[in-house]
This record gives sequence, C-alpha cells and structure tokens, in this order.
Amino acid sequence: MTDVNSLSKKDLLKPENMIFLYSQGAFPMADERGEINWYMPEIRTVIPLTQFKIPRSLKKFLSATSFEFSYDAETIRVVEECSKRESTWITGELIEAYKGLKLMGHLHSVEVMQSGKLVGGLYGVTYKGAFFGESMFSKVSQASKCALVKLIERLNDKGYVVLDVQYQTEHLRMFGAVEISFQKYKHLLENAYKKEPVFS
Repeated sequence: MTDVNSLSKKDLLKPENMIFLYSQGAFPMADERGEINWYMPEIRTVIPLTQFKIPRSLKKFLSATSFEFSYDAETIRVVEECSKRESTWITGELIEAYKGLKLMGHLHSVEVMQSGKLVGGLYGVTYKGAFFGESMFSKVSQASKCALVKLIERLNDKGYVVLDVQYQTEHLRMFGAVEISFQKYKHLLENAYKKEPVFS
C-alpha cells in the first residue's frame, strides 16, 4: 500500500486508497466549497449490534407498514438521494468515487420501497466485519428509521461486528448509539477485521 500521506486528494479517492483509509477509521466529507477532506474524530459513535434498541412505536409501525425492503438493489441512487439537500457533503466527485467502491464490493445500501417507489434508504462502506454508515434519507415518515432497523438486522444475520455511525444524534441515540474513544473504537475494528462476512 502506498503511503497515503504522499498522495494527492484526487488519488485519495481511488477505491483502493479509500478502503485503506476507511479501514483505519477515517471517512470523507466535502466542505462548503466542495473540497473533499478525510476526518478521524477522537470520539466515535457506534451502535452495538448485540444491544441495539428499537423504539416501541417503531416496532408497532414496522409490524403494520406497507414498506418493502431490499439490499444493494439501487445503491448509487440511494447515495444520490442522500445528497439532495440544501447543504450536502456528498458531492458529485464523491459519488463517482463511491462507484469505485461499489465495483470492489465495499459499498452497500438498504432501500425502502412503497408502491414501487424508492421512499427511503441508507448506505455505507464495509471492510471485513465493519460497516461504516454514511448517510440516510427519507421521503415519507419513518422510512429512514425502518431502513436502519433492517440494516442492523442484516448485519447481525451476516455476522458483522461493528456498526460505525460517526457522530451521535438524537435519531441514532434512540437505537442505542454510544460514543466511545478512538482507542476503544480501534480495538473494536481489530476484532471486526478477524471476520469476513458477506453483506449481500
């Protein structure tokens, strides 16, 4: 592996370099000018896969919803929908870079369909037993929350170890998300890298 410190920002978006950076705990975001930088916060947020929570109201909703769910059916479209915000860190350049990760088998998604239309979903990057959650979107109430439940179920079914969600939010706290030190986070990644589950 080439020393990433010697690479240009454009070269850092090559899929083999991106997955190396993800594996080290870094993730990309574009700033207000559209310039893509890599971040590695000292405090990280994860959802413990064996101790996650589903709010009671959401359980009730899921038992009666008309939503249909799929995995990796429209991954790039999910990414594009996640980018459609007034202020977004997901630029066209980053979407193109994600396509490279998809070809390598490292980019995955959950789709939420209703009446044949994509109404919500999420996507993330995988490396061995870790899933690095990136973004989610919802066009109808509860769609992104349901996508997260289906993601957690999928990760548990397939034997993943870590679900990284980067930063804490009230939305994620409902599912049991906790903040941990980067040192503890790296230890979790080491355990995750001992396994090689297949997402889809």
